Amino acid sequence: MTPYQPSTDDCFFLLHEVVQARTKLGELPRFAEIDTELMAQVLTEAAKFVAEVVAPLQAVGDKLGAQFKNGQVTMPPGFKDAYQAFWQAGWPALAAAPEDGGQGLPCVLEAILYDWLSAANHGWTMAPGLLHGAYECIKHHASAEVKAQFLGKVATGEWLATMCLTEPHAGSDLGLASTKAAPLADGCFALSGTKIFISGGEHDLTDNIVHLVLARLPDAPPGPKGLSLFLVPKFYAAGSRSAVHCERIEEKMGLHGSPTCVMRFDEAQAWMVGEPGKGLGAMFIMMNSARLHVAMQGMGLLDAAWQKAHAYALERRQMRAPGSPKAAGQADLIADHPAVRRILDSQRAWIDAGRVLAFRTALELDVAQHHGDAARRAQAQRWCSLITPVLKSAWSEQGFLGASACLQVLGGHGYVKEWGIEQIVRDSRVAMIYEGTNEIQAIDLLVRKVLSDGGQALDALLAELQADLPPAGQARCQRLRALVAQIVAASVHDASLSYAVADDFLRALALVLMDWAWAQIVATPGSHTPRWQAPALAFARHVRPEFNMRLEIISERCLEIQHPPATASA
Repeated sequence: MTPYQPSTDDCFFLLHEVVQARTKLGELPRFAEIDTELMAQVLTEAAKFVAEVVAPLQAVGDKLGAQFKNGQVTMPPGFKDAYQAFWQAGWPALAAAPEDGGQGLPCVLEAILYDWLSAANHGWTMAPGLLHGAYECIKHHASAEVKAQFLGKVATGEWLATMCLTEPHAGSDLGLASTKAAPLADGCFALSGTKIFISGGEHDLTDNIVHLVLARLPDAPPGPKGLSLFLVPKFYAAGSRSAVHCERIEEKMGLHGSPTCVMRFDEAQAWMVGEPGKGLGAMFIMMNSARLHVAMQGMGLLDAAWQKAHAYALERRQMRAPGSPKAAGQADLIADHPAVRRILDSQRAWIDAGRVLAFRTALELDVAQHHGDAARRAQAQRWCSLITPVLKSAWSEQGFLGASACLQVLGGHGYVKEWGIEQIVRDSRVAMIYEGTNEIQAIDLLVRKVLSDGGQALDALLAELQADLPPAGQARCQRLRALVAQIVAASVHDASLSYAVADDFLRALALVLMDWAWAQIVATPGSHTPRWQAPALAFARHVRPEFNMRLEIISERCLEIQHPPATASA
C-alpha cells in the first residue's frame, strides 16, 4: 500500500472556499500580507515534505520502534534525519513570532500541517507535537533569563520539549502530584520526583530536550493550587547534563515510534516558569494547544484509514452489487456495494466537517490574540473555549472508531499488517486518553464551561450558528439550546446529573456543529459534485440521527430527577 498522500485539494477547498480564511485573516493587520497564494505555496511544500520524507517512515517506526538501553533512547531508522530536515526547513516555527525565530504565519497553516503529519506517521509526529504549546508557555510566563536560553531554540524546533504532568499514583488528578521543588541559594530549584507517560522524554532527535514539569514548593498547599511550573533541560548551557533520568519506556499497543518514558528527577536544577502556585494556569496554555493537535490527529488518522479503505474498495471485486447490470457470476468492485459506500461516505462526513470546525478554530485563535476589537477577541475566545474540548473528544473517538470501520472494508486483509490499516487503528486509540481523557473533556465542557454561567455563553454561540442553518437545522439547534436550560434546572436537584450526561451532551453538540459545518460546505459554490454530495448525504442519513438518541438519553435523565417515579409501598 502506498504511503499517505496529503489531501491538498480537499483542504484548500475547505480552507479558502468554505471557511473563507483570507477574509477572516483580513481582519488582522498582522496577517495583511498573507494572501491565498502564499498559503497555498506553504501548504503545497508542506504536503511534499509529509509525503516524501515523513510518510515512508510509518511502517519502520511501528516495526522497529524506539529502543531503550542504559537510560538512552534510540529512535527508529530515518527518524532523526527526517526531524533534522523538518526543523531546519522551518516547519516547527510556522506560527511562532518572527522575533523569536518563527515565520509569523497563521495558526491554521500549522493545524493543517499537523493534520497531515499525524495521518502520515503518528509516531514520528509525536516528537514535535508539543513544541508550539511549549513555546507559548515559555513566551508568556518565563523570566527574561529563561527566555534568553530556551525560547528561540523551542520556537524553531532545534530543541524538543516535553510536558511532565502525570505521576504513578495520581493519573488524571493533577492535584495529587507530589514532585518536590526545593529552593536553591542561586534562585533556582532542585526537582525531585517521578513522572510517567512522558512522550519524548528521552530520544536522539535533538541535541537537547526541554522539560516543563509540575511540582510543589515546600510550603505549597495540597491540591492543584499548590502546583508550580518548572523548566529543566537535559543539558545546561555549559554542557553539563541535568539529573533527569529515563528509567524505561513503555511497551504500548501502538505508537511504537514514539518513546513513552518514565522520567526520574534527582534534585535536578530547574527554573520556575511563572508565579508560585500558578503552575496549572501556565501549563494550560500548553495543554490547550495540545488538545487542538489531538483533534487534528483524529481527523488525520481517519483520513489515512479512509485512503487505504477507499483504494482497496476500488481494486477488490466481490459479488454483484444490488441493481448491477453485470451478468450472473461476474463481480463488481466492492466500492459499488451499499454497505461499503455507507462506511466510506460516513467517515468522509466526519473528516470534512471536522476540518471545517478545526480550521475555523485555528483562525479564531489568531483572532483572539491579534484582533484590535476587544469584543471580537472575547467572541473568538468563547468559540475556542467551547469548541476545543468537543473537537478533541469527538474526533479522537471517531479517529479510532472510524479507522476500525475502514479496516472492515478490507476484511481479513485489514487485520494483517500488509495494508497498514491495523497500525492506524492501534496508533489512534491513545488519542482518546492523553491530553485529558475524553470523559474529562466532556466534564470540562458541560460542568465548567456551560453550566458555570447558566449556559449563557453556549447559548450565544448556538444562536450565531443557528442563523446560518436551514430550517430543519435551526430546529435541531433550538432543541439543544432548550436542553441546556433543562439540564440547568435539573442540576439544582442533583449535582451529579451533569457528570452523568456530559459524554452524551458533548456528542450532541458535536453533531450540531457538524450540521452547521455541512450546511456551510453544501452552500459553497463547487460543492455540487459527487465528492461532496455523497458524504453530505451520508451525514444526513447515517450520522446525524444519533442526535435524537443523545437528546433522549439526557432528557429522560432530567425528567427522572425533576419527576422521580413513585416508589412501591412495602
